[in-house]
Amino acid sequence: MKDFTKFLIISSFLALWLNSFVTDEVLNYIGFLLIFSFGILHGSNDLLLIMKSENNKKPFIKVFGYYIGVVTLGIVLFSFKPAIALILFIIISGYHFGEQHWEFLNSGKLKFPDILLRFSYGLSILSLLFIFHVQEVQNIIYDLTEIKINKNVFNLIFWISFIILCLLCLFQLRTNANFKKYLLHEIVLFLIFSILFKSSSLIWGFSIYFILWHSIPSVRDQMQFLYGSINFDNFKRYVKSAFLYWLVSVTGILITLIFFRENRYFEALFFSLLAAITFPHVWVILNMFKIKKAN
Repeated sequence: MKDFTKFLIISSFLALWLNSFVTDEVLNYIGFLLIFSFGILHGSNDLLLIMKSENNKKPFIKVFGYYIGVVTLGIVLFSFKPAIALILFIIISGYHFGEQHWEFLNSGKLKFPDILLRFSYGLSILSLLFIFHVQEVQNIIYDLTEIKINKNVFNLIFWISFIILCLLCLFQLRTNANFKKYLLHEIVLFLIFSILFKSSSLIWGFSIYFILWHSIPSVRDQMQFLYGSINFDNFKRYVKSAFLYWLVSVTGILITLIFFRENRYFEALFFSLLAAITFPHVWVILNMFKIKKAN
């Protein structure tokens, strides 16, 4: 695990190094490519994870129908109630990012402080990215909801979530004997994320965090759950089983974005489509971790 973390840290600094001689426009294209490839891939085995979690008790077509229904509901919600959909997306994504990051604590049945730790961490990461790109985030939110958010709101969200995170880390120090050895590591990571977000464009900063610190660890956990071990052969099995859903997802998103490529709502549309496929994925991973803890 230490070697894997070193790989992620080195890759993050490589991403920072690219900022020094590659334009933001090029980095944004690379960021979109990463999100469309590995980012969407990490959620493309959701149906297989559901079938594994349910021990094949439900017919595949029924599971598929439920899944598509949730995605469709997300699209409809963003179309007619974008403000509500955006708030739900941020709340759910915040917990999802924190859940993936703190999974190594493996505290058994989650208690309220564990849930709040995960949520406050994810929200701190998202709001940290937002405050370094506040103008762009304001524009995206306005394009989605026609609501202009004062930049002080982003600062307030960050400091509230960050203070709660710090208090919960102190609580972990008192209640978890193993937490002390992780604390310095977590502080260093947060500093790395701060430098990365400040030095990068919104898309590049988000894509690097999303791919390196969320999607890749998630794929590793999914492989462990599905196949029992993490190796290259199982990764090939993972990609093979995910390919069709990944291809359909990427094709649908690309067709939509190409159609609206000249539209000023392009980035807002991109994030709303990403959110729609995120909603069911978060539930699937939550259920996977629940089963892993139970076992």
